[in-house]
Amino acid sequence: MRKTLLLLLATTLAISSMKGQDTIPFIKAAQLSAWRSGASDTVYVLNFWATWCAPCVAELPHFEKLTAEYAQKPVRVVLISTDFRRDVDRRLKPFVERQDLKSQVVFLDERTPNDWIDLIAPEWSGAIPATLVVRPKAKFERFFERQLRYEDLEKAVQEALSQ
Repeated sequence: MRKTLLLLLATTLAISSMKGQDTIPFIKAAQLSAWRSGASDTVYVLNFWATWCAPCVAELPHFEKLTAEYAQKPVRVVLISTDFRRDVDRRLKPFVERQDLKSQVVFLDERTPNDWIDLIAPEWSGAIPATLVVRPKAKFERFFERQLRYEDLEKAVQEALSQ
């Protein structure tokens, strides 16, 4: 538990000290567990995506809109890249810059998807895009294994906030 809290604190400090998206933090599965099952009252919108996934890229504007519209609410959008590790510097970082993404982008630094997919949703096949909307303190979770429309995303966030 202590290691998870330290990891959460370190990631939070790294994220909050960044101006824009100058760096892409690497996270481990423990961070996913912390966001999903911590004692936070924040609504986390965890989107699993990759630069090579056309449906993933198509829905990014919805997450950007959510980030802007809920900036003053306890809602945090985290775009979790599942790109290949070798592509972080040459594909992911330039993509994030070109798109001028305002949502937090992190890279999931785990080699074996089977080690972390069940942490998100046991029914998840591993296909992307996939999104988990979670409010840990309220024990609220909604999982989507498909490309989302903004209306679906906002409905899940509103439901989480009302719990």
